Amino acid sequence: MSHALPAPLISGPGADRSTATAHSRWEGDGRQWRLLLSGAWTAEAELPKPPAELPVDESTQVGFDTSALSQWRPAFAASLWQALAPLARGGVQLDLSGLPTGLQPLLTLSLPQPEVPRTKAAPVEEPAPEPEWRKTLVFVGELLGALGRLARGRSAMRLSDWLWQIEQTGPRSLPIVLLVSTLVGLIVAYMGAEQLQRFGAQSFIANLVTIGVVREIAALVVGIVLAGRVGAAFAAQIGSMRAGEEIDALTTLGVDPVEHLVLPRMLALLVTGPLLTLCAGAAGLGVGLGVAVGLYDVPAMAYLATTREALAGWDLFVGLLKGSVYAVLVALAGCRQGLNAGRSAQAVGEATTAAVVQAIVWMVVAASLLTVIFQRLGV
Repeated sequence: MSHALPAPLISGPGADRSTATAHSRWEGDGRQWRLLLSGAWTAEAELPKPPAELPVDESTQVGFDTSALSQWRPAFAASLWQALAPLARGGVQLDLSGLPTGLQPLLTLSLPQPEVPRTKAAPVEEPAPEPEWRKTLVFVGELLGALGRLARGRSAMRLSDWLWQIEQTGPRSLPIVLLVSTLVGLIVAYMGAEQLQRFGAQSFIANLVTIGVVREIAALVVGIVLAGRVGAAFAAQIGSMRAGEEIDALTTLGVDPVEHLVLPRMLALLVTGPLLTLCAGAAGLGVGLGVAVGLYDVPAMAYLATTREALAGWDLFVGLLKGSVYAVLVALAGCRQGLNAGRSAQAVGEATTAAVVQAIVWMVVAASLLTVIFQRLGV
């Protein structure tokens, strides 16, 4: 049957003087205290707690007198640590030089550090957010630089990206553009014809529908549809790439995000915008023909002849130009919000909403300015 080996005895500085029973005593007054240890600490015994008169703060000093300590076991170190740990936490200055040399490094490493009172940290001043107009100007400047490099044949834009964006923004947007423009053209033709009938001027329905739809309504319908469908998609796609640090990866690889992501999208809408406007205008003219011929007995040939005369002016050019401008504004708003989006799902959603709102506001402002300019020029 095996037995556990007894813990080793370690001789103290007073081993040659006494092997009496272990004794301990606190002595001191005010800020100077001392713990006296004597005898043989060979049994598991607990040291007495510091007296209540001992101030536990940084101005108190505690020393040790172990000149009468004859022997001690390792368990004595644990008892000594339990007695001294509260003093060390309170900041009391412990002079361990009076302890046996075997205990000094052990207690030095194991005793806790003084607790430092927590102070209220000074508020960190966050940098002021960059104004929106500055972000927009920086984005437009980067885009103009990318267009300049494209004109010089130094752009990193891929032809496949541009063709892919044309397919996504053009043919996929055509059904809803035709539906909305047909319904809006129906409203314009019916309400205009109803008012003209009161004066017996049904023959001018073609002029009203042609000028109203081709010059203004078709381009505005295309712009609104593109803002809700394409602009939001641009902001969500680029914003998700920013949140996933894909844009940071492109920058690290030396790829300009504006050339790689923004330029193909803007050039695609520059192509599909006027084409969609042309289709929307044709749908509006077609429904106008149906209303005039079917409801107000306008001869079809007379309607077509009047329409051809109205299109001989600048109306078609103005309509296509406005459609191109609105499409570019949609691309700018969507890509700009996506590139400046935050790195969370909520931030991407906010950027998507802001892209649609910003595109519509920009289109309304552009429509007002273009209308005033063309009227002043007599176009």
